[in-house]
Amino acid sequence: QVHLVESGGGLVQAGGSLRLSCVASGLAFGLHAMGWFRQAPGKEREFVSRISRSGYTTYYADSVTGRFTISRDNAKNTVLLQMNNLEPEDTAVYYCAATTTVYGSDLQGDYSSWGQGTQVTVSS
Repeated sequence: QVHLVESGGGLVQAGGSLRLSCVASGLAFGLHAMGWFRQAPGKEREFVSRISRSGYTTYYADSVTGRFTISRDNAKNTVLLQMNNLEPEDTAVYYCAATTTVYGSDLQGDYSSWGQGTQVTVSS
């Protein structure tokens, strides 16, 4: 059974930083691209970032480009999301997800496994 467990969320002031972590089990981690999505209150879940199986290729939503960095450690079955210069608009529940595609996808439907989410709250 696949498990994705996110951690690292919390409350931070605008301009601050957080690092989210997602630890995967029950799957061949190196054969899955990974993605981060988020859902703000009253809004639909949206794509944030993704990383290829190897970790060499990454993509970001325009809203986080230059502020967020995704990375992975295949030896530790872990994907990270470093979030800097956080804004109140970044407040959301953040989810990690796994897909068997090579480079990942911006589309939620392409992901077969999801974590339970971690809350990020940015105060102004």
